Amino acid sequence: MAVPARTPTSVPWRAPWKARSRAARRRPPRRVCASCARCASRHPHPGPEVWAHPYRRFRCALDRPRTRVLGCTPARTRRPYRRREASVPRSGPQLPQRIAHFDLDSFFVAVERVDDPALRGLPVLVGGRGGRGVVASASYEARRFGCHSAQPMAQALRLCPQAVVMPPRFERYRAVSRAFHAILRDVSPVVESGGIDEAYVDLTGVGLDAGGALAAAQRARKRVHGELGVSVSACIAGSRTVAKVGSDRAKPDGLIELPPGGDAAFLAPLPVRDLPMVGPKLAERLHAVGVRTIGEAAALDARWLEARFGQSGLLLHERARGIDPTPVHAGGRDVKSVSREVTFGTDVTELDELRRALHRHAERVGADLRHAGRRARTVTLKLRWSDFETVTRSRTLERPCESTAALAQAGCALLDMLWRGSGRRPVRLIGLGASNLVEDSVQLGFADLAAGERAATRRSPLRDERLDRAVDAIRARFGEDALSRGA
Repeated sequence: MAVPARTPTSVPWRAPWKARSRAARRRPPRRVCASCARCASRHPHPGPEVWAHPYRRFRCALDRPRTRVLGCTPARTRRPYRRREASVPRSGPQLPQRIAHFDLDSFFVAVERVDDPALRGLPVLVGGRGGRGVVASASYEARRFGCHSAQPMAQALRLCPQAVVMPPRFERYRAVSRAFHAILRDVSPVVESGGIDEAYVDLTGVGLDAGGALAAAQRARKRVHGELGVSVSACIAGSRTVAKVGSDRAKPDGLIELPPGGDAAFLAPLPVRDLPMVGPKLAERLHAVGVRTIGEAAALDARWLEARFGQSGLLLHERARGIDPTPVHAGGRDVKSVSREVTFGTDVTELDELRRALHRHAERVGADLRHAGRRARTVTLKLRWSDFETVTRSRTLERPCESTAALAQAGCALLDMLWRGSGRRPVRLIGLGASNLVEDSVQLGFADLAAGERAATRRSPLRDERLDRAVDAIRARFGEDALSRGA
């Protein structure tokens, strides 16, 4: 019996270049294996009988791991095409931002009272005793008489003659400050130091199961008081600016928590001078146009503020409404400049003494730059004459530097220029600053490397940097007074 010929189930396919019409330009019909339901439209697909030998385990060529055809998917697992939708976060609702500002109360005075309890309850001033000394910190008992920080010591003693004057001990203050910041880092990993006695802490999402941000701040304040013996004021708000203003309002030894969305209402009745960005000059200009409170500044039109005060006006409009998108930086904010200055007890008229003071400033400024991993492109000299006239001069260096020798050399060159042009006027204050900072990644040239090989007999930038780092290591281990440079 003859087997009837198999009739095709579809129109014979022609190659695209042989197609006579658009309808004929289509892909060949799919051929599906009857045993595994896989397509073999583009690949050779021998029937199941080829792989049905007893010594072979596979019924279909497409089932072999090494001969598996890419793009062939079992029919039973084939899924219909779906258009991809926009990704939706699965983290749930966003938590309101909670930023706390912690500020130690009369920090220097508090440390002195911890070491000497007999000072408790007495008006205490920390600062220099000389006629030109400045108050670094004043106790609340002394503030009732009008004493405050950054005030001449002579004026403070006239206001409060019975005050006890204590010389500052900065090494001791820095040790307590490190312990204070360590306690805050136990509460939250995102802590940014705002100075030796203050810090910003991001408490967003901290302690949700144990009372939230308020309970976390209370625990931190309790530890600071119990372990260090000093009091700390704090404020929890939705931004850095409002938290800073609130901590000042919470002094002494207080804690304020503002509800989410209540920053603007808290700021509205306060004087505009309470904003950290508003200095005396800007406050006078605002008072001249009738703006006395933060709420009045927030009610003004942003375009009018920009036209009147420039970019400061736009910033004022945002801060007055409690808007401050600046986040808390766990590693601290980038250093913009480093400076040191000193006020002499008596006016200085000798150039050599001024140069020695500049060298001391260069050592401290250079150490700060090396510690921060920065180099300075610009060196600035500041002089204040005996009649309180202040002048500054700057010099941009050819190559960024961090070495003490290079900073001192640039500062002394500026000093010589000012000294000759001033007619040797008596100097009341001298300062040295480094700005326009860049990363500490300056490549040495061939001349520097060659000079480094002759470092034993000749000064070079490479030798100066090695010497500075060795001095820094010795002072870090044995103290600042362990080593001093010769003239």
